[in-house]
This record gives sequence, C-alpha cells and structure tokens, in this order.
Amino acid sequence: MYKALLQRKAKKGQGLVEYALIIALIAVVLIGSLQGVQTSIAGVFGDINTALGAI
Repeated sequence: MYKALLQRKAKKGQGLVEYALIIALIAVVLIGSLQGVQTSIAGVFGDINTALGAI
C-alpha cells in the first residue's frame, strides 16, 4: 500500500513538471514572437505620434 501511494505521488509530481515545461515553452514562444513584431508595433505608434503631433 505504501509503495502504491509513493507511485501515485511520483506521477502527480511528474504531471506538474510537464505542465511547467509546457508553460515555459509557451512563454519562450510568446517572447520570441513579440520581439519579432516589436519593430512594426513601434512603427505604428510612431505614425500615430506623428499624426497627433500634426494636429
């Protein structure tokens, strides 16, 4: 019985680690994609700033 309880806890811990790895991977992908579009976003805000400055 004790061995079964230990196996259940090990599987639960393994699942938590897998979820943490998935979340970390998603975070890395999001950071990379945001850095990729950073220049275009800066350009859009620059255009807005220029347009508002002309008013």
